[in-house]
This record gives sequence, structure tokens and C-alpha cells, in this order.
Amino acid sequence: MHILHDQPAELYSTFRLKTRLATVIEVNCLADLEKVDTCSSTPLVLGEGSNTVFLQAQTRSIVRFTGASITEKWLDDNCCLLHVEAGHNWHQLVTTTVERQLWGIENLALIPGSVGAAPVQNIGAYGVELADVCAYVDYFHWQTKSLQRLTTSECNFGYRDSVFKHHLTGKGIIVAVGINLTKIAKPVLSYQGLVNLPATSSIYEIYQKVIATRNSKLPDYRQLPNCGSFFKNPLISRADYQRLQRAYPTMPGYAQPDSQVKVPAAWLIDQQGFKGHQINDIACYPKQPLVLVNYGGGRAEDLLQLIAEIQAKVSSAYQISLEPEVRLLMRDGQQYV
Repeated sequence: MHILHDQPAELYSTFRLKTRLATVIEVNCLADLEKVDTCSSTPLVLGEGSNTVFLQAQTRSIVRFTGASITEKWLDDNCCLLHVEAGHNWHQLVTTTVERQLWGIENLALIPGSVGAAPVQNIGAYGVELADVCAYVDYFHWQTKSLQRLTTSECNFGYRDSVFKHHLTGKGIIVAVGINLTKIAKPVLSYQGLVNLPATSSIYEIYQKVIATRNSKLPDYRQLPNCGSFFKNPLISRADYQRLQRAYPTMPGYAQPDSQVKVPAAWLIDQQGFKGHQINDIACYPKQPLVLVNYGGGRAEDLLQLIAEIQAKVSSAYQISLEPEVRLLMRDGQQYV
């Protein structure tokens, strides 16, 4: 266990707003987790900070699980189960599986963050979600100091959603994820950006295309602070989508299994003229307005003003509410609403 006091928040968030974190506790095993003090207050859980913005100083302790081992179990000649500890970097995991010709998560390349954060958001890209390959999630409960293995169904995965954002919020920490992969080629090429790839594309070709596409639209957070896509793609009813498309014929939409339609938030924001829009040092990225960036001196109040402006204009134009995908934390870990 490694305990750090009075830390600059910009070291723990890829958006790098300047504030302070009272205590950061780094643990890498269950024995360390059992020693974490949860009596005075429940600690906040943090991965690599690629989906968290600290709007204000944090007095609650922050716990980071840094264990990063991978254990492999072959279920048959073609199917492999990876047990991956939460501290492993997600993109490094994807790269490893591609190098080993194990299909399943190649479409999720270059998503920043840790493996432990992946189930919380049910990360997804280019037609694939973690839920498609997740076998289980190992979850450590603060109150009982015990480890629980949740099945995929118990995780209640939804679009950028899971039980970890609802019933289990603040009650524990993810320590490992089980991921099912296969040697059998199963390319998913139906999503925009990959549709021009041939059906015979190799796992490496798909991986490279995903990386190239993401790099063409998204800034590297190490060079320009950001948290990737800032808003969720809204889900609306088929009737509402048909009504909107009559008014806006070019509005894209992707039919969902539950009769809803997913509308790209990037399109909605772009149509309202936000590309490059800037409030002091906070701005919509010029190449992709769905990404909000910090040019260095960004302030929480500027970020909140830009969020409010985007939400208000999109709501007024389309009667669609945009919800942040990024976790916005006020003082003491309270979520900004």
C-alpha cells in the first residue's frame, strides 16, 4: 500500500484541471484493500483518470488498484478466458490480444483508461461493447471486506451503463475482469469507419484501422488534455427519430434492438456550430466537437458553462437531452448534475 497526501489533481485526470486531492491510496492486492480505512468515509475509486474531471478539491480518500497481472485459461482449442487485474492498461491489453490473434476486443483499441474502469462504463466503440466479451467482474465490497464475482447478467450492462453506476456505486472497487476471446476470426465491420474494410480483414488490419480513425479525430490527451467523447450518444424513440429526420434529413441514426435509435451526439453538437467554440481555455476540439479540451489554463466554471451551452442549444433545436459520459466530481466526490 502506498499513501500519498495533498496531491495535485492534474496528475490523476487526463483533463488536468488544477485543484487538490487530500489523499491518494494505491493498492495492488486484496490484502492491501482489506487495510483501507472505510469507517470515517467511503473512498472514491479512480482508475487512470481518463473519464474523471475533478471540478473541486477532494477531501475524501481516493483509492487506485494498481495490480495488473493477466492469467490465461483455455476453455477448448479455440476459446480463451483472460483474467485481467483492474490496474492493467486497457489499450495495452487490446494490443496483446491482437498480437496473439485472439479475437473479441480489437475494435476497442486506443480507448484510454484501465481494465477496471471498462465495466463501469461498459466501454464500447465501432459496434463492440465490453458486455459482448465479459465473462465476470470481481468486486471487493468495502463494508464486508469480501470479494464477489458478478456474472455478466448481474452486471446489468447497458449503453455506457452498468450496476457499478447504480446499486454498487461507492460500495466497493473492481479488482479484476474475465474476458472471453477466440482464435476464430469474428470481424465486426458494420460500424461507420470500418464498413469499407473487406470481410477477410485480419485482426491486425482492423486494429490498425480503428487506431488510425481515432487518431484522425481525437487529440492525444498527453499533448492536449481531454477525456475523449464528453457526452453520451442519446437514445430516442423510433417515432421521435422519424419526426426529427423529416425536419433534418441528414440526421444519422442507428437502430437499437429495443426499438430505440442512437443519434450521434457529435452530429448534434456540430450542427449547432460548436466546432472550435471556446470559453477561455476550455473548448470543443476543432476536429471533433464531441471532445472538450483544456488548452492549459482551464477552469471548472468555464467547463460547466460550455457544457450548459451545448446542452441548451441541442435541447432547443432537437428536444434531445445530452448527458455527460465523463464523471464530473464536485467537492467530496459529489457528482455534478
